[in-house]
Amino acid sequence: MKALTGLFVVLAAIALIAGYSSLFTVHQNQQAIVLRLGDPVDIVRVPGLRYKIPIVDSVVYIDRRILDIENPAQEVIASDQKRLVVDAFARYKIEDPLKFYQALGTVDGANSRLTSLLNSALRRVLGEATFIQAVRDERENLMARIREQMNREVENFGLTVVDVRIRRADLPDANSQAVFQRMQTERQREAAEIRAGGNQLAQTIRARADRDVTVTIADATSKGEQIRGEGDALRNKIFAEAFEKDREFFAFYRSMQAYEQGLKHNDTRLLLSPDSDFFRYFNDSSGKTAPAPR
Repeated sequence: MKALTGLFVVLAAIALIAGYSSLFTVHQNQQAIVLRLGDPVDIVRVPGLRYKIPIVDSVVYIDRRILDIENPAQEVIASDQKRLVVDAFARYKIEDPLKFYQALGTVDGANSRLTSLLNSALRRVLGEATFIQAVRDERENLMARIREQMNREVENFGLTVVDVRIRRADLPDANSQAVFQRMQTERQREAAEIRAGGNQLAQTIRARADRDVTVTIADATSKGEQIRGEGDALRNKIFAEAFEKDREFFAFYRSMQAYEQGLKHNDTRLLLSPDSDFFRYFNDSSGKTAPAPR
């Protein structure tokens, strides 16, 4: 009985181990290849619990997520012979697990191979583009061309490159400094030209304004002199007409004006004879001065 019981326990343990080893689980981020004595017999793409023959069958798990590779910064010569420092990366996924397993074996092997292919594609595509196209004008188009070239080369590996991105495409540091200094010199030259043009324009405007001021003052002076002359002429005409109408009143009026101008308060000193013709209206309201005694 003890021997039978021991045998039963051993058989149960063997059956349990065999049953456990015949089951395997495929997760959502995995796909699996079932190998029977090294030869593929089944490809599992749907996640869940699966069955295999113990000992005879083995399972290789393949990642079904989007994977990425990093390409270290490297120098590339553009078509216009300018050096570029390019830093890029790519993303890919495994579409055919069997081809991938037979051609590359592991993800590390795939990363190593794809890094080499990405490096070659970068050099080919960017070597046909100019510096301006790679840096600014056609960057999106160039990345699409790199992705297409890589997809043609990895088709037999069961892979698909879903994206290629150029992080940085710029001149080397030494060249960048030289370009920066050249750009700075050009901007300074342009600023000096603009400043010189502004100064010249300012001088032109200032000279035109000074000329306009001079012309305006001259015209105003000329017009003022003309008006003053016309006023003097009109005044003289009025004086002449008044003199012709009443010579005695005109003489009286002119004498009063002379008194007003000549005899100012606190500002007059005259040394004249009292019987001078200047004071004739003081002695006689009619202005007739008696002849001086002989």
